[in-house]
Amino acid sequence: MPRFPAFLTGLLPQLFKRPDATVEPANLRDAPRLSQLHRASFHRGWGTEEFEQILIERNALAHRLRLGGSTIGFIVSRTAADEAEILSVAVAQKHRGHGFSRDLLRTHLGHLAGLGLKTVFLEVEENNRPARALYERAGFRVVGRRERYYKDASGEQLNAVVMQRDLL
Repeated sequence: MPRFPAFLTGLLPQLFKRPDATVEPANLRDAPRLSQLHRASFHRGWGTEEFEQILIERNALAHRLRLGGSTIGFIVSRTAADEAEILSVAVAQKHRGHGFSRDLLRTHLGHLAGLGLKTVFLEVEENNRPARALYERAGFRVVGRRERYYKDASGEQLNAVVMQRDLL
């Protein structure tokens, strides 16, 4: 184990500590920022109006991820009967890889379970390894595949996998 000078030893926990983020319900005022995050994360980003429409739906559940005073991520689901479908998840590029999406997903799934929902589905681009790893670690499993479901910026058609997780 390396030895550090005393003045560095006191700083090390602060240097490697992940800042605290909070997950809270999203509301209509968040629509412009959620749209901005979505457009930065996906080829076909949703507009503010699309988010406004989703956020006013009675069967939609949305959470925002806040760090300091800024919204750095979100997750949105739609519910029907005892099931939910996660429509989109995004975290700002500079905040990826720090576990924020894991916390966001875990909190959101807890709220879905608290509503009495039994099953959650989602679609993810087949080659999106970070997202698939996130979902697999959260207990999702592949239950289907959609051929040429997505289109990337070059126009190439990409496959999606359908994933499912039981909540109860």
